[in-house]
Formats: sequence, structure tokens, C-alpha cells
Amino acid sequence: MIARIWHGRTKAEDYEAYSEFLKSKAIPDYENTEGFVRLVFLRSLEGDEAHFLLITFWENLEVIKNFAGEDYEKAKYYPEDKEFLLEFEEKVKHYEVFAE
Repeated sequence: MIARIWHGRTKAEDYEAYSEFLKSKAIPDYENTEGFVRLVFLRSLEGDEAHFLLITFWENLEVIKNFAGEDYEKAKYYPEDKEFLLEFEEKVKHYEVFAE
């Protein structure tokens, strides 16, 4: 199994709105992708910024390519992200899950 980790930042004032957007748009998108196993969304407030960490779990790299494209290390964004995110990190990290 492969863990895919993405990080994003918003203004603190967008903390709840972006959380709701992720629950309504991003989570169903992940869940409807073949080979998706599960996810964990983490969030924290740090001063005037909010940080979001998404950890998704996938059967293997090939199914991640079905979700993210051939350049599977490139972060995937939604058009609505432009309303919230302070920057668009280009890459995500992947780790092999070797124990649970």
C-alpha cells in the first residue's frame, strides 16, 4: 500500500469553509477512484494561517496514476482551491506503508 501526502495553507478565516469544501468535493472524488483505500484529513490553526494535511492510502502506484495522472508526484488541485489556498505546492510525497 502507498500513502500519498499533500499539504495546503489557507488564511485562518477560511479554516471552516475550506474544511467543508474538502468534505464535499475532494473526499467523494478520492472515494470514487478505483484503488483508493482510505484517507485521513488533518488540520491545524497556526496564528493567521490554517494548515491542511491530507494522507490518502492507495493499493499501489498504478492506481495513483489513474487518479493523479502519469506525473503522479504532481499535486492535484480543484478549480475552487484558488478561492482558498495561499500557495500551490507542486509536489506531494509518497511512502510505502510497511506496517499498521
